[in-house]
Order: sequence, then C-alpha cells, then structure tokens
Amino acid sequence: MKQLVLASGNAGKLAEFGALFGSLQLQLAAQSDWKVAPCDEPAPSFVENALAKARHAARHTGLPALADDSGLCVAALGGDPGVRSARFAGDAADDAANNAQLLDRLHGVAQRQAHFVCVLVALRRVDDPEPLIAHGWLHGVVASAPLGDGGFGYDPLFVPAGAQATLAQLDAAAKNAISHRGRAAAQMARLLQAFWGVEARAS
Repeated sequence: MKQLVLASGNAGKLAEFGALFGSLQLQLAAQSDWKVAPCDEPAPSFVENALAKARHAARHTGLPALADDSGLCVAALGGDPGVRSARFAGDAADDAANNAQLLDRLHGVAQRQAHFVCVLVALRRVDDPEPLIAHGWLHGVVASAPLGDGGFGYDPLFVPAGAQATLAQLDAAAKNAISHRGRAAAQMARLLQAFWGVEARAS
C-alpha cells in the first residue's frame, strides 16, 4: 500500500480523492494529520501552485505527496476567479462568500460559460526531478442561484454542459464520473501505475 500525503486539510477534498483513487493500493492522509500548515499559492498558474503545495507537503512530512490546484474560470470575467477561486471574496472567504461574489460579478450577464480546471501533481520527494502532472477540465455554465447541498466550492452554481442539474445536486459517484478532479485523477492513476508501480486493488 503506497502512502501519499494530500496537500490539503480539507475533509471534503480528502474524501473525494479517496473515492477517486479507490481502485488503487493507495493510502491517502491529509497534511493536517502532521500539523502541516497550508502553503502559500502566489503563482499565476495552476501547475505552479500545485507543484508548490506538493513540495510543501513532502518537505514537512518526508513522504510522497499529492497536490491539486483547481479553480473555476469564467469567460465573461476574463478567466476569473481562476487561481484565486478559493479566495475570490478575500483571503478568509468561505464557499458561501465566494459564491455570492461570483453571482454579484455576473449580475445581468447573459453569457455565463465557464469551465473548471484541475491540475494534480505527485512527488516522490521534495526534490523529485520528475513530478507526475495530470490535467482535467469540465465545461458548463454558471447558474443564476445556488442549487443543491452536495459537494463544496462552486458546485452549487455550476451546471455541466448538457446537464440539467448543478454539481451539488449530483450524488458523489455521478459527480466523480464527470468532474474535472475525476478526469485529472483518472489520468493520474494511469501515471502512478506506469511510473511509480502502484498496483490496482484486488477486485
């Protein structure tokens, strides 16, 4: 069983990635289990921020690390909130404040196309010269009001292309099958098997 530290203390994210990598012999634990504080995310790109978070977790735990940097990019807002998705309404903002900020910025805007992006990075050690990097995207539109009680982040406002419900209205399995994190995790699972020798769980 390969142990990986998830560069996050978010319980929802840990549960989601635990399910997404459930087919592999992986043991995921949150960096908060080692009292590791969140990493700064000053970079302008998802890849750079994910690398910084993975290195931070590996440095402070001495273990292989997995990090993601994800965000919502809205065309009418020039790609915002983007890498600042978790801090859109301010550094101390919660999901409700960020959702309210997004709705305020889109008030009266008819074209509400947007996409989620997820970049996943896995490192064997802090100075790993060959990080594994995976990407996932999910296109859709921003709803005019939040709907649903599931998920986290902007899930209550995001309607995937071709769907009639927000991500927060889908059950976990349905969401994971189409989400940006689900797509990035599927790509990362293949990389972990091919390059790190991580094995599949016995069925």
